[in-house]
Amino acid sequence: MALPGDISAAAFLIVAALIVPESDILIRNVGLNPTRTGLLDALLAMGADISIENLHEVSGEPAGNLRVRASKLSGTVVKGDLVVRMIDEFPIFAVAAAVAEGQTIVHDAEELRLKESDRISQIATELRKLNVKIDEATDGFTITGGAVDGNEVDAHGDHRTAMSMAVAGLVASNPVIIRGEEIIAESFPDFADTLRTLGANLETL
Repeated sequence: MALPGDISAAAFLIVAALIVPESDILIRNVGLNPTRTGLLDALLAMGADISIENLHEVSGEPAGNLRVRASKLSGTVVKGDLVVRMIDEFPIFAVAAAVAEGQTIVHDAEELRLKESDRISQIATELRKLNVKIDEATDGFTITGGAVDGNEVDAHGDHRTAMSMAVAGLVASNPVIIRGEEIIAESFPDFADTLRTLGANLETL
């Protein structure tokens, strides 16, 4: 049985393309069930240049190709139903917010504290190491966008945190070194090679 690509995996490539200058990529056959596409809606609200091509059905589910081009992002507010529709994508969404102009505010995301780890605390801890201004709240966070610096960060045993820090490193002013990056292999073993194919400079130390 044919299955569309997982938008949770595509999320890292989407944000990478949006924040790296002059990027223009096409991600083929991505699952676009509306219950899973909250990240796309949040990024579009920030001014992302994302378009859907060849919309079709795969095994009864909507799917399509995503054309993603580098964009100047602006802060937004994420709350309510949108949170539920992008609950797994907040680590990489936070990276997009970190390079966006202005403030991005997330409410109603208490569930993030109950995932594989407390992702709100994790996101805040690791982004602060990159000199990103982020303030935690019980149900979310506020990020004031700007430049991302380099540093040594920790994956905390969370594959999404590890991949998000790698994407942040693509635009950081100094190298980002990720401890515990091997956790990525559990969900996206070809992640580093995929980014290298797109021109990213990643090394395994």
